[in-house]
Amino acid sequence: MVELLDMTVEDSMAYFSSERILKRVRALNDVGLSYLTLGQSTSSLSGGELQRLKLASELQHQGEIYLLDEPSRGLHPQDTQHLLNLFNRLVDQGNTVIMIEHHLEFLASSDWVIELGPQGGKQGGHIVFEGTPHDMVNADTLTAKWVRKALNG
Repeated sequence: MVELLDMTVEDSMAYFSSERILKRVRALNDVGLSYLTLGQSTSSLSGGELQRLKLASELQHQGEIYLLDEPSRGLHPQDTQHLLNLFNRLVDQGNTVIMIEHHLEFLASSDWVIELGPQGGKQGGHIVFEGTPHDMVNADTLTAKWVRKALNG
């Protein structure tokens, strides 16, 4: 039993034959959590990992609205594209994904961006930009400055 709990999600996909179990571990793999062990406590997970754990249980739903707070937080840079693919999959299945995010790759892959500002905290809270990421490149906002810089290398 201890050996099973120490097994990673990735390793468990080759170990189990039950479709019921495989469906669940594949979902964990699909959200980029293949490195977790089956017996790992949720208290040891980062905020981003906890969000992805929740998303794993939602992959078969349609017509849902998901509101995420910085899903890239705690995410290894190599996993960024994996998570973006997951969000695209959810949208392609007819779901809506709304996220609060500062990661430029997430902004660039969005369908629509709403920037609040002009700064954070008490100096923010107003819509300073609303539109596509392509339109944001020409905007005069703090985030648009960073988007332009990232695109120009």
